[in-house]
Amino acid sequence: YVSPVFSGFQVEALYGFGGVAGATGSGRTYSFGAAYGTGPLSLGAGYFYANGGNTLTNGLRTWTSSSDSLFNTVINSGFASARSIQIAKVGGQYVIGAATVGAAYSNTQYGSDAFSAFRETAKFNNGSVFFNYQFTPALRAGVGYNYTSLTGPSSAHYNQVNLGGDYSLSKRTDLYALFGYQKASGKTLNSSGATVNAEASVGDFGVSSGSNSQDVAAIGIRHKF
Repeated sequence: YVSPVFSGFQVEALYGFGGVAGATGSGRTYSFGAAYGTGPLSLGAGYFYANGGNTLTNGLRTWTSSSDSLFNTVINSGFASARSIQIAKVGGQYVIGAATVGAAYSNTQYGSDAFSAFRETAKFNNGSVFFNYQFTPALRAGVGYNYTSLTGPSSAHYNQVNLGGDYSLSKRTDLYALFGYQKASGKTLNSSGATVNAEASVGDFGVSSGSNSQDVAAIGIRHKF
C-alpha cells in the first residue's frame, strides 16, 4: 500500500505471507515506511522484517531463492542461516542553493536459533553522510562517508569513502564516474560460523581476495529510453 501525499507526508506498507500451512509466521515478510518533504528538507524512515522459515540444509537454515541476495557479500554472508532479519533506518537531506547535504543511520539485526551457525544476535550499526554540489546545470559531483560496525558474535568495523560525478550530454544521456574505497578491521564469521578476519567488499562487487581493503572505480555512459 502506498498512500497519497498529504502536505508533504506519505506512508507505505507491505506484507508478504510465508505460505507455510499451519505456520503463518514462517517465511513471512513485512515492512513500512514514511517520508516527509517540504521545500529544501526531505526526511524518511523505514522498517523491514523477514522470517527465514524452516528450510534446512545440513542442519542449517537456508533462505529461499527470492531472498538469498540479502547475503551476497562477505560482510554478512556469515549470517545467512539467521532466523530473522530486521532493519530500521532513518535519513534526511537538506538543499542549500546548489549544495545538498544529508545523513542516515540504520540498525540491522540477524536473529539466531538452533538452526543458525551463530548463537548471538548479530547487530550492524551503520552511519553515513554525503555532500553533493551542482556546479552547472549539466555537471554535479559528490562525496560520501560510510561507517559500519558489527557487534554480537564478533566485532568488525568498515570505513568507506565514495566519490562520484555526473555530466549530462542531453536530457536522456549522461556520463558518470564513480570511485569507492573501503577498509575493514576486526573479526567476523564465515558461512560455516567460524571466526575469520573481516574482509572488504564495496557494494556487491565481490571479495577483495582476502584483503582488508578494496577500491572500485567505474566510468560509463547512460541513456534513458
